[in-house]
Amino acid sequence: MVLDWSIGDVGCEEARQNSTSYACRSNNSRCLNATNGIGYLCNCSSGYQGNPYVEGGCEDIDECTDRNTYPCHGSCTNLPGSYLCACPKGMRGNPHETIIAATVSVGGGSVLLLVATVALWRVVKQRTVQKRKEKFYQQNLELLRKEQSSSSDVALIERMKMYELEELDKATNHFDKTRIIGGGGHGHVYKGILSDQRVVAIKIPNISNQVELAQFINEVFILSQTNHRNVVKLFGCCLQTQVPLLVFEFISGGTLSDHLLAGEGISPLSFEDRLRIATEVAKALSYLHTEASITIFHRDIKSSNILLDERKTAKLADFGASRSVSVEQTSVATAVQGTFGYLDPEYHQTGRLTEKSDVYSFGVILAELLTGQLAIPRQENNVVRYLVMDFLVALKQKSLFKVIDPLVLNEGSQEAVKRIARLAETCLKLSGNDRPTMREVEDELEAIRSKKAKARMPLR
Repeated sequence: MVLDWSIGDVGCEEARQNSTSYACRSNNSRCLNATNGIGYLCNCSSGYQGNPYVEGGCEDIDECTDRNTYPCHGSCTNLPGSYLCACPKGMRGNPHETIIAATVSVGGGSVLLLVATVALWRVVKQRTVQKRKEKFYQQNLELLRKEQSSSSDVALIERMKMYELEELDKATNHFDKTRIIGGGGHGHVYKGILSDQRVVAIKIPNISNQVELAQFINEVFILSQTNHRNVVKLFGCCLQTQVPLLVFEFISGGTLSDHLLAGEGISPLSFEDRLRIATEVAKALSYLHTEASITIFHRDIKSSNILLDERKTAKLADFGASRSVSVEQTSVATAVQGTFGYLDPEYHQTGRLTEKSDVYSFGVILAELLTGQLAIPRQENNVVRYLVMDFLVALKQKSLFKVIDPLVLNEGSQEAVKRIARLAETCLKLSGNDRPTMREVEDELEAIRSKKAKARMPLR
C-alpha cells in the first residue's frame, strides 16, 4: 500500500493565482505538482530548510558548518540560498577538494618532487574551476541570447559589462553579512566597492530551478533595455556562477517606505518632496510603457521598490517580476504576481497583465504619500485596516482631510491635495478601462506642481 497526499485539486500554476488559499507561504518556498496528478505540495527552495507552509518557515542553511554535505576545504562564505567556496589567499585550484600531503624528507630530491606535484595539482585544479565557471557562463549567456532574440538590438550582450566573480567577492568582503543592505523573497542585495572605488549594489537572487533562473535572465534583459534617470541603472552582471549576480548603481537614501515610516534618523518627507517623487515615478512608468525600446510592465510597484538617493530623487527598482511585450501587444496572460495591498484586483481576477495594472499600483502609492500610511494591512483595535479602502471611503463620505497626513495638510494647499486625491481615486478604479494612462497621470502631476488651475487630463 502506498500513502500519498497533496493539497487541493489544482496544480501550482492555478494555485498561485489565489494568494489567499495558496499554501506555500514562506518566501523561500517552491511549489511542486503532485505526482498523482491531483493538487500540489510545497518544499523549501534549494539552500533553505524548514516548514514551507508558514510565513518565514524556510530558513537559510549555513552550508559552511556542514562540510560533509557541502564540502569546502578553502574559504567558505554562506550566501542566501547558496554558499561560496574559494581558495585561500595566494592559492589557486578547486577548494571543494583537499590535498593529502605525505610527510617527506628534507632532501633536495624529495622537495623538488613535492613542488612539482603541487604545481601540477594547481594546474589541473585551476582548469577544473575554469571549466565550471565557463559552463555556468555559457548556460546563462544562452538564456540571455534567447531573451535578446525578441529584441531588434543585436548588440545588447556585447555592450553589457561582464564582471568576474573574484572581483565581486572582493568588493563585498567575501559577501559579508554586514554588507547586506536589502532583500526579501527575490534575493539579497549587498553593498560593494569595486576596484575602481565605485560603490555599487550587488544583487544575489534566490534561484532554485530553471524557471526562476529564466525570470532572473528576464530582469537582466529588461534593465539592459532601459535608460532613464528615474530607473535604477544596471552596470552589468556576473554569469560565472549557477546563481548569477547583478551589479547596480548604489542608492544611499533608502526606500520610499522607509521615509514614509520616518524611523530613527530619517526625517519625514515634505509635501513638495512627496509631489516631486510621485511625478518622478510617474515619469519612469510612462517611459517604461511607451518610450523604452520594448514595452515593459513592472508588475510590482510598491513604496519599498522606490529608492531615494541622497537628494531624494526617486529611482524605480526591482524588475524581477516585470514582463516585456511587443509594441502591438496591450496585455499578456501570466500567473498572478505582486504584493498584496498594491495588486490590481482586475489582474488578480483575470490573470491578464496590462499597463493599467501598474496604474492601479501607482494609485496606491499616491494614497500612501497623501496619508503617510503604508498599504500593507494593519490591525487597529482588533480590526484589520486596509489603506485603499479607508482612503476611498473617506473620499466618498467627503471626509478626505481626516485621513490625510497632518504634514501634508500643513504644507500643501487644499486644492492641490484634493486634485492629487481625485487622481489617486481615478487610478484605483476597478476597471482598467476607467483608469488613465501613466502619461496622463504624469501630465496631471506636472500641472499640479506648476500650480495650473486647470488639469490637463480629463478625470474619469
